[in-house]
Amino acid sequence: MIFMLKRGLVFIISCFPVILDGQERALDKLLSDSSMISSSVSLCIMNTSTEVPVFEYNPGESLIPGSVLKLVTSAAALELLGPGYCFKTRLGYTGNLNKITGLLTGDIVIQGGGDPSLGSQYFKNHYRNFLADWIASIRKLGIKNIEGRIIADDTRYDHQPVPPTWIWEDIGNYYGAGTYGLSVFDNMFEIHFRTSAEGSIPEITGTVPEICRYEITNRLIASGNTDNGYIFAAPYTDYGWIAGSIPVNREDFVLKAAIPDPPLLIARLFNTMLDSAGITVSGSPTSGRLVNIKPDKEPELIAEVTSPPLYRIIEVLNHESVNLFAEHLLKEMGMIFKNSGTTVSGVEVLYGFLEDTGINMTGMFLEDGSGMSPMNAVTSRGITGIMLFMKNRAGNFSEFFNSLPDAGREGTLKSSFKNPAFDSNLRAKSGSMTRVRSYAGYFKTNSGNEMAFSIIINNFSGPSQRIISGIEEILLETIILR
Repeated sequence: MIFMLKRGLVFIISCFPVILDGQERALDKLLSDSSMISSSVSLCIMNTSTEVPVFEYNPGESLIPGSVLKLVTSAAALELLGPGYCFKTRLGYTGNLNKITGLLTGDIVIQGGGDPSLGSQYFKNHYRNFLADWIASIRKLGIKNIEGRIIADDTRYDHQPVPPTWIWEDIGNYYGAGTYGLSVFDNMFEIHFRTSAEGSIPEITGTVPEICRYEITNRLIASGNTDNGYIFAAPYTDYGWIAGSIPVNREDFVLKAAIPDPPLLIARLFNTMLDSAGITVSGSPTSGRLVNIKPDKEPELIAEVTSPPLYRIIEVLNHESVNLFAEHLLKEMGMIFKNSGTTVSGVEVLYGFLEDTGINMTGMFLEDGSGMSPMNAVTSRGITGIMLFMKNRAGNFSEFFNSLPDAGREGTLKSSFKNPAFDSNLRAKSGSMTRVRSYAGYFKTNSGNEMAFSIIINNFSGPSQRIISGIEEILLETIILR
C-alpha cells in the first residue's frame, strides 16, 4: 500500500514500520503543522566540499525569497566592485570667487556619488560632523557671500527612487526608502507621537530632524501594544498620511518614515547651516532633478567625503538587513558596468553575474536588490549555489562570510537559533515578509562537514515562530546526522 504525504514525501507501508531519519522526521513534522496546509517549501542542504546535496525538498520550486535575495546582491558587489570599493561625495563650487571680497558668483554643488551610508546611523564615527566640516572648508576658502544656490547633484542615478514592483504600504516607511544619487541619513526621519486611551487619536509631537516635516494627515488610532502604524507617501512629494494603530498610553512613540526627497533635504539643510554660520546665499536651494546642472567644467573641489569600504557596508547590510544599502549597490553596479544607474541595469548585472558563476538560473526572477518586491522569485537550489560559489570559487569569501549574522548573537538572528548546537556554528541571512520566511547560510555538522543551505517557505498561516522552530529542527538534525 502506498500513500503520499504533502508535496511528495512518499512512504511504503508494509508489515514493517517505516523508519525516517531525523531530517525527514523534522521536515514531516513541519509540513504536518496546521499552519502549513497551503504553504510551499523549497529546501536544499549541500556539502560544501563535495557540492553534493545531503537533503533536499522541492529544491527547484520558485518562491518569494524576501531578504535572502540580499545575498545575491552582496556576492555580486563583492566580486564585481571589490571589498575595498568606496563611494565619494564631493563639495565644490562653480563660477568666480573673489578672494578679496569673499564673493562667490556661482553655485555651491554637492555632488552625490551614490554613497548609501552618508551620515548613516550605522557609521556615526566615520562621518561625524561632515556638514560642519564642509562649512569650515568654505570658510577656509574665504567665501562670505554666495550669489547663487546650493545645488544637490543627484544625477548619478535615475530619478525613479523606488522599484516599480514594490508595494504601496512599504514606500513611505523607513524600510521602503528610495535610492538616490545623493542619499543622506539613511533617507529616514522620525515622527514622534504621544498616545493615550484605546481608540483615541495619537498626537504628533514633532519630527526629527524638524526640517523633514511635511504635510501629514493623521489617521492613526491608539490601540493595544503593537506597532501597526504605516506612513503612506510617494518620493518627491510634500504630502502623506499615516494610518493603522500604535500602542496606547505612550509618552513618546516613534514611527520611522522615508525622507521624500533626500537630495533636496541636504541642499536645504546645508543652506540653513550656512546662513547660521553667517555665509549668505542669494538663491533657493535645489537639486539636479529640478535644474540643469551640466556646467562647462567640473566644479572646483572644496571638500570630499569617502565612504567606509564596501565590505563594511555589506556587513551592516546583511546583519541589519538594510534595504536601502542593497538597492544602492544594485544601482551602483548598473552605473559602473552598464553606464546606467537604474534598477533595471543593476538587475541585468546580477543576471550576468549569476550566469558567469554557472549557477542554475531556472526559476530565478529578480526585480530588485533587496528582496522587497513580492515579484522576486528564487529556488533554494539557486541560492545554495550562490553560497557554494562564494565558498569554493569566489575571491572574497571571508568578507562575504563575515557579513552573515552569527546565529543567536547578531543582527536579524539575535533572537533565533538559540540551541547550543548553533553557537558559533551557524551564520545565515534571514528573510521575512508577510507569509514568507527564508534562511540561507553555512553551518558545520558534528562530524566536521561544512554545509551550505537555503530554506524558503511561502504562504504559511499562524505564528511565524512555529515555522522558525521547524526550520531550526531540520538544521539540528543535519548537524547531528551528517
